[in-house]
Amino acid sequence: MLVSEQIIQLKPPRKSILYAVGPYLLAIIASFAAAGIFIAAMGFNVPKAYATILFTSFRTPNGFNQTLLKFIPLLLQALAFTVPLAAGKFNIGGEGQLIVGAIGAAAVGILLADLPAPILLPMVLIGGMLFGALWAAVPAWLLFKFGINEILTTVLMNFVSFSLIDYVATAVWRDPAAGHPTTVPIGQGGFLPLLISSPKLHSGIILAILAAVAVYIYTNRSSAGYELVVTGANARAAHVHGIATKRLFLISLTLGGVLAGLSGAIEVAGVHHRLIEGLQSNFLLLGLIIGLIAKGNHVAVPFVAFFIAVLEIGASAMQRTMMIPGEMVFIVEALILLFILMSDLIRRR
Repeated sequence: MLVSEQIIQLKPPRKSILYAVGPYLLAIIASFAAAGIFIAAMGFNVPKAYATILFTSFRTPNGFNQTLLKFIPLLLQALAFTVPLAAGKFNIGGEGQLIVGAIGAAAVGILLADLPAPILLPMVLIGGMLFGALWAAVPAWLLFKFGINEILTTVLMNFVSFSLIDYVATAVWRDPAAGHPTTVPIGQGGFLPLLISSPKLHSGIILAILAAVAVYIYTNRSSAGYELVVTGANARAAHVHGIATKRLFLISLTLGGVLAGLSGAIEVAGVHHRLIEGLQSNFLLLGLIIGLIAKGNHVAVPFVAFFIAVLEIGASAMQRTMMIPGEMVFIVEALILLFILMSDLIRRR
């Protein structure tokens, strides 16, 4: 027998797409079935509830645009979690980084409001990314210098950001006409251009997709990204082979801050055109769920983010039309994650 024939026989059989995707589809079906028990127990129409959740985003142009607007911060928040995750670090501070990024974008947009759009808009976005990076650099430096766990410090930085946005929105640039902590508007030159005017869809969607592409190229197609992934797989072995693992921890967390800060800048420049307390919504929690469901795979993250955006828009419609608590979607999302983890365990065994 030829050596080449022996090699061919030793190769493991190629796994089909169904083998790779099937467990995840089963996990989604199982999670919806389990959540359906709760919905039925509450006395609601289960098929109508699921039709509302799954198809609201596609019934009208406005529903689809709202889904895309929700998709933008969810994608960036998920990437802010998965980039450090590739290095084995957990950035739980995306919420604070989004808020501080929004503060930076608003500060630039208000202080330099008279600048023309070709200058002001890039400065607003860059300001958001820089502020987000600086906010993430604090726990990154504490990890690099003193070995303080990044989970603790990034979470605590979130709480500091809550007070910071309240101070900026009520004491620094407060809008006296607003009944909620809100700043005055940024200059019109800092507004993101609209791709569609009715219903409105701003060009932040392009920035989010470009960010996802850049992250994929960095982590999957560059030598620096290879070092990052190797560090996450086995930091000790990577250090033995000459990779500066502590420096990569610092870089990965800071990059997460850049992405989260960009999400805050887009919320200011594209959605609110000012700083509003509470603009972070529940993006951090959903970003973590997206990153965990995708298991850090930067090809899968955009698709999972879009699916979660569909669920979120559907949940709002379900709550309005059927009076079903919107928290039911959190149950579905948590069950999806749980069943995916269980399916991985079963497949390994």
